Amino acid sequence: MFARLARVDWPHNRTLNVVCHGHSVPAGYFQTPEISTHESYPHRLHVALAKKYSHTVINVIVTAIGGETSEKGAARFAREVLTHRPDVITIDYALNDRGDGLARAQRAWSAMIAQAQAVRVPVILLTPTPDQAASLNDPADPLVQHAYQVRALAAEFGTGLADSFAVFREKVGAGARLVELMSSGNHPNGAGHALVSAELMRWFL
Repeated sequence: MFARLARVDWPHNRTLNVVCHGHSVPAGYFQTPEISTHESYPHRLHVALAKKYSHTVINVIVTAIGGETSEKGAARFAREVLTHRPDVITIDYALNDRGDGLARAQRAWSAMIAQAQAVRVPVILLTPTPDQAASLNDPADPLVQHAYQVRALAAEFGTGLADSFAVFREKVGAGARLVELMSSGNHPNGAGHALVSAELMRWFL
């Protein structure tokens, strides 16, 4: 849908809005309290979209808040996300949701997806980017479990899925050192954000 609309030329085209909802990673936090907006994946996605669809005005709007979990994100979803009349919404909360647990996160993510689908807005769910303290290959690790849950939600609701967790794990499995993709313990650096934006961009082609 997005690609079809983005290929419409003036004077029949219209502005397209992508809203990136979530926690500190899409908000652009690197080494807290440092924020590197232009290296974050929403900005990188915006640049890639503008290059791909140069005849269309595209806004990438960030509604992410550092430290937030999906419960708080769900509480402001209608007021602060849907109000932008988005054409696509990305949701990225799994890294922080470990504190709330799987059940609470599942309810919050489901509520946001349902609200978006009720007004026919496509959604792309993101699995978590890494935490250097997590065991990325241990099925019992909470981060791994939340990645599984996000994949399951994408299958259940028929949404898009940007599997950031799998991309990072594949990169590390190929020989990269995780620390080289991170700016702090649980925030990616520019190279890490580039992996996420590339994974997201697959849904806009």
